[in-house]
Amino acid sequence: MKAESFDDKFDAGEDVTAQLDVSRARRRNHAARRVNVDFPSWMVDELDREALRLGVTRQSIIKVWLSERLEQAMGTKRA
Repeated sequence: MKAESFDDKFDAGEDVTAQLDVSRARRRNHAARRVNVDFPSWMVDELDREALRLGVTRQSIIKVWLSERLEQAMGTKRA
């Protein structure tokens, strides 16, 4: 498919995902980096309770909450 045809289909709201090779697609600034953080026991217990209530992992809830707080502090929304 030529670029102009692709653009026309996209602009018309047609599904063009079949034309994309996403096998090597990466999101910018989303490479994982390991960080060790020590929390007091009571905080880990509360995180575990909330994670269980929401049906997610402790790591997931920490990442979501930190992301929300950073977005609020920066006044932006990251993709």
